[in-house]
Amino acid sequence: MTESDADSAINVPEIPVEIVTDEEMGLIEAALTAGRSSLSSSTIPAISSAAAASSSSFSPLLHRNARSIGSIARLSKRRLSDYTDTSPIRDIEDSGVLRSTQKKIGVRESLLHRFRRKKGLSVTDITGTEWCEKQMEFLLLFGKPEITKAMKAGIVRHAKLEEEVVKKVKVRVGTLEDVLALKFINFIVGVNQLLFEGLTRELPLIGFVEGVWMVGVIDEIRMPETEANRNPILVETKTRSQARSPAEPQQRNGRLQLMCYKCLWDSLAANSFPSRQFYDFFALNPHYILSEEIRENTANSGFPAKVENCFQPEVQLFLC
Repeated sequence: MTESDADSAINVPEIPVEIVTDEEMGLIEAALTAGRSSLSSSTIPAISSAAAASSSSFSPLLHRNARSIGSIARLSKRRLSDYTDTSPIRDIEDSGVLRSTQKKIGVRESLLHRFRRKKGLSVTDITGTEWCEKQMEFLLLFGKPEITKAMKAGIVRHAKLEEEVVKKVKVRVGTLEDVLALKFINFIVGVNQLLFEGLTRELPLIGFVEGVWMVGVIDEIRMPETEANRNPILVETKTRSQARSPAEPQQRNGRLQLMCYKCLWDSLAANSFPSRQFYDFFALNPHYILSEEIRENTANSGFPAKVENCFQPEVQLFLC
């Protein structure tokens, strides 16, 4: 051996060698066997004779670890059973993804579509949401609260004001077409009363504003007698349980209500009524024949029984 070969042999570092005992080999092979049995539905392959001899010699130690090995096998089997052979996930690291995440996530339905799909958005829906969104949500989900004394007093007051200028007639209705036809007839009667008498109350409105069908009832509309332009004045009547002026939030809410009525009124006066969209939204039959009682009352009022295209000639006469 040359001198250079001796130096290179001396400089080679020693590789550490760890000897695994038969007891440790038996535990490792037993754990691998348990893991393979959890990943396959076939029978457990036989352990090699050497491993079997080693494991049998240390059976007391394996029995002590059988519970932990079995729990690991059951856990791995439960997690991996969520996946099928057609699953795109192949790596064992990706096995933690739950099956529930693969379910189709449903889109939550809006309150407008859920509760006003065939009714239209009312002006009080807008003002109620401005006043308290959570209160409006509870009202839609759980219904209106019980009528208080203050509410009863307000209902009585509005009824008295309406009786001062409007004579009410009871008419029986059986279908949605009859109900909406009565609203149109009351609108025509109210607009003519405003035009000839300068005042009407409890005027129902149905209009299409910014792609949304809106409904509402104006407490009072009056025509000024002194002004030259004769723009209608919208009035909203509010009753209070206490004899004091309303706070600023209540005044703001009342102004918002009048703004919505004005927007609805101006849309009826400026645009042609979309009758086809109206029939489709409320699911109405355009060829439906109104009840005989409705036709008699409209004839006695001096108006024809047909209510189609009746908005435009009346409302175009004036804007707010």
